[in-house]
Amino acid sequence: MKRRAEYLLEGKHTIDGAGVKLYRVFGGPSTVNITDPFLLLDFFGSDNVSDYINGFPWHPHRGIETVTYQIEGMTEHEDSEGNKGVIHKGDLQWMTAGSGIFHQEMPKPVGENTEVRGFQLWINLPASDKMTYPVYRDIKGDSATEKDHWGEFRVIAGEFMGVEGPVRAGKKVDPIYIDMRINPESEITFNPGQSRNVLVYVMEGHMTIEDSPRIEEGQLVVTSEGDELTIKAGKRGTRIIVLGGKPLREPVAWYGPIVMNSDEEIQTALRELRQGNFVKEKRPIRE
Repeated sequence: MKRRAEYLLEGKHTIDGAGVKLYRVFGGPSTVNITDPFLLLDFFGSDNVSDYINGFPWHPHRGIETVTYQIEGMTEHEDSEGNKGVIHKGDLQWMTAGSGIFHQEMPKPVGENTEVRGFQLWINLPASDKMTYPVYRDIKGDSATEKDHWGEFRVIAGEFMGVEGPVRAGKKVDPIYIDMRINPESEITFNPGQSRNVLVYVMEGHMTIEDSPRIEEGQLVVTSEGDELTIKAGKRGTRIIVLGGKPLREPVAWYGPIVMNSDEEIQTALRELRQGNFVKEKRPIRE
């Protein structure tokens, strides 16, 4: 059965962190049921340093995984337990917040190039893993970009066309994360896994899925169920992000950077923040 464009989401420009201007592709209780298991996707991008330099200072996370993918520039990151690092162009940080961690991310220009661009994706954790041990994964962008007659791609997580991505995380949702360029007026047909909910974000250009209307830059499609997905690029080609994951179909209670299954769990987290015992594990694992 062919997948079709079932929902079309239009993002909005907003401000987060300490004044970072970004484009929220989706995120929040209004979209969580159709993007499950994905909670939020932000695109931050500007060549104006003042749009991003104040970054995302210290904030807590619990119950989710956060994935930062650096397209241009760099981001310094640090947690409250002393772990720190820098991701550069093509690098990622895939963090399992689990039971709780404090974290900050500070985008920076590289030399005289003031352009900084990247994505942050939030993936929900199942109830059984909400209070799991926090884990850091820094993935360098030295994995090869694969080429085919229709274009080129990089697999970040999951498997695509026989290529496996470097990330081994989120097993309960079995994620795929693919950065894909499709040549002008070329198309690609593939099976993203029938059990996955599949989202496609247009980063550059435009595309169609089966007989859909034209899907423009900055728009995201949630596809229908099926085992075959055909994407065709427009006259200028297209660059897209393909996300897929098994829906959790669990209750979602959401308070800022904390996502749990019930209001009682949110209240517990807020009480622990006030009492100073929010972080349960003092030494997050680095993979």
